[in-house]
Amino acid sequence: MRRLSMMLTTTALAGLVGLTALAQKTTDMGTGRGGSAHVRSEWTIDGAQIAIEYGRPTLKGRPEAQLMPPGQPWRTGADVATMIKSDKPLTFGTVKLEAGTSYTINTQPGEAWQLILGKVSQPNQWGIPYQPALEIGRMPMTIGKTATPVEMLTISVDDTPAGATLRIEWGTVKATAPFKIG
Repeated sequence: MRRLSMMLTTTALAGLVGLTALAQKTTDMGTGRGGSAHVRSEWTIDGAQIAIEYGRPTLKGRPEAQLMPPGQPWRTGADVATMIKSDKPLTFGTVKLEAGTSYTINTQPGEAWQLILGKVSQPNQWGIPYQPALEIGRMPMTIGKTATPVEMLTISVDDTPAGATLRIEWGTVKATAPFKIG
């Protein structure tokens, strides 16, 4: 009986891990001009297909503040601008993103982080310098620490009962911003 219970528990846990892995699909997009890996990560949450394309720089022993400068808008990735697109409207605080349109993701690190969403001016828009004229809105982010240091920038979307959460992790920093779908 104990052996059967252990097998059922193991099978159930494996199933849960499998479901979590299926929730995100990541496609390697090659290496950018600056040498960082580029990916397209996709999620299906509340019926919405959400995709984020970004460059994944690595710390390589450099201080976090050097790469995520406090008080200054940061491209939140490497090389071309980080982009988010959904087939359903998304709302980050008071900022509404239309379905089927790509938007840039920038952040402003510091004691109080901000998520900065912007328009795309051209295909393959470069991530720097920051273009304030393209900004459509900002919202505060919640800051925390990662469980273990994250060497390569990672952007994720987590399903939540109230919608979803954008999660950015790099080094020991975890910054999150909730959003609604539809």
